[in-house]
Amino acid sequence: MTVLTVPMAETGSADITRRMRVLRRLRRNPLAVVSFVVLALAAVIALLSPWIAPYSVDQTDFARTFAPPGSPGHVLGTDDLGRDVLSRIMLGARASLQVGLLAVATSLVIGVPLGLAAGYFRAWDAVISRFTDLLLAFPFLIMAVGLAAIRGASLGNAAVAIGIAQIPGVIRVVRSDTLRLKSLDFVAAAVVDGASDLWVLARHILPNATSVILVQATVAIPAAILGEAVLSFLGLGIQPPAPSLGTMLATAQQFAARAPWAAVLPGVVIMGLALAFNVFGDALRDALDPKGDRR
Repeated sequence: MTVLTVPMAETGSADITRRMRVLRRLRRNPLAVVSFVVLALAAVIALLSPWIAPYSVDQTDFARTFAPPGSPGHVLGTDDLGRDVLSRIMLGARASLQVGLLAVATSLVIGVPLGLAAGYFRAWDAVISRFTDLLLAFPFLIMAVGLAAIRGASLGNAAVAIGIAQIPGVIRVVRSDTLRLKSLDFVAAAVVDGASDLWVLARHILPNATSVILVQATVAIPAAILGEAVLSFLGLGIQPPAPSLGTMLATAQQFAARAPWAAVLPGVVIMGLALAFNVFGDALRDALDPKGDRR
């Protein structure tokens, strides 16, 4: 049987055209542009925060505790120990993004291979799917809290705990797309042409599943950020005096009536980051949809 193949030059040209089409769709979506600008700004601030923060995160000034926003030298005010709220938010956002990225990387490294195996190999599907169902029986936050409590409180342990809790979702998404891709003609042609299973997975299924994986990552990062905030709020995440948006909320709750900005501002940052990731993820999903507008 003769198998028709696509020249590599044409394949590369098609990939470039597809990327340009995706970028064009994203640029035409105002919400995608705004969310991307917010995320890019947050990433730059988080990356440079150790050098651009106005004060050290543990620098106290007991003569100026609970200074309101707009006070001289403290744009967003101070907390109960006279520490600069803006500096702590900048470093706290850095920690939240670190946990989000590490957690998603952990879930992808483990979940993507398992999802590919479950979708492609029928013998492995039953075992991996039952394992996934077992993990899904526990709510995401309950599992993350339990794992963090077992491993101990730290940034790394919080990221690993949240990442493990997100593995079932990654497995299900990748498995579903693998089953879809496995039934397409180009995969069947590669199998008939004598390609091995690993070759088919690495060269045909995984590259075509990248779009789904990227969208899943953009959805998982805000969940990880919220999970880190919850763990830190409960004392199972980043430990003081290291700044964290969750610990800032936990500390500020007892002074909410006297200094509401100390609790409101970290909450707004958490909400803004999560919302920006979710909006950009939705826009990216629409832009990657082959059935979308091809103008």
